[in-house]
Amino acid sequence: MSHRWKRAGRAVASLLAAGWLLAACTGPAAEPKTTAPAAAPAPSGPLKVSVITHGTAGDAFWNVVKNGAEKAGKDLGVQVEYTSDGDPGAQAKLIDNAVAQRTGGLVVSMANPEALRPSIEAAVRAGIPVITINSGEDKSAAYGALTHVGQNESIAGEEAGKKFKDLGKHKLLCVIHEAGNVGQAQRCDGAKTGFAGAVQTLQVDISNPTDAESRIRGAVQTDSSIDAVLTLNSQVAARAVSAVKSVGSKAQVATFDLNSDVVAAIKAGDVLFAVDQQQYEQGYLPVQFLKLYRDNANVVGGGKPVLTGPDLVDKSTVDKVGQYVQRGTR
Repeated sequence: MSHRWKRAGRAVASLLAAGWLLAACTGPAAEPKTTAPAAAPAPSGPLKVSVITHGTAGDAFWNVVKNGAEKAGKDLGVQVEYTSDGDPGAQAKLIDNAVAQRTGGLVVSMANPEALRPSIEAAVRAGIPVITINSGEDKSAAYGALTHVGQNESIAGEEAGKKFKDLGKHKLLCVIHEAGNVGQAQRCDGAKTGFAGAVQTLQVDISNPTDAESRIRGAVQTDSSIDAVLTLNSQVAARAVSAVKSVGSKAQVATFDLNSDVVAAIKAGDVLFAVDQQQYEQGYLPVQFLKLYRDNANVVGGGKPVLTGPDLVDKSTVDKVGQYVQRGTR
């Protein structure tokens, strides 16, 4: 080999050695490196929040949630848009539409979590913060929501069951009015735990109140040992009271949720107590939390749900609470 090629070979070897030394010094940096995307700047102007629930038209319970969300919007300068649909597929489409319109935050009730999962996860991927309310607490974090606001349905049901037990009742009928609503199943399961006695469940359809009353009437008439009826909605409670009276049953009624009719029924002794989950807070607090998150990166709850109930309302407290029911905040 000529001296010229030997010198060239030594130069190449020197370069390779230098490259190896450089790689050894820098170590892992020699491998491809992924860089996290820069955080998007906080949007300017008023925050827009889309509140999308599974409430049905004319439901007094969800009207109070809406009142809370809209009041928070006025107090905090947040643009709040409330929509609802009791059909899970239609509710998912409402969420998809809000994401497509680049809403600044989502507040979603999850009566049927699996049906809403793709839409909620798509919102999270799009960088839209989500807070769940009312139903679906156990799926909230898994779907990427910041937090959940509502009462724990199992705890609330257990408190209702304990109350009936303390009142000396022996057999409880728990009335479910929305098929597939996980929260209602949890309420009845909790009632079984708290009651520690015989508990029977009955499925009715809230959209057919006449049939719901007929089914409740049939249940208490067929089984005279039923001495307690727990409904999971204030409108169904009125039907239960009518059903019990129509057949002279000894059963006494209690219910979840308040409205003016339930307040009057508690005062009259037709309803023993109401499990109030203070749904005004379920509308108000998420809007406040999303504003704090947008403006100050605050996350409320420390990874745990923010509970709004239960608060049991009976004759001893109904006068005070009733005034707030009249103005649409309880």
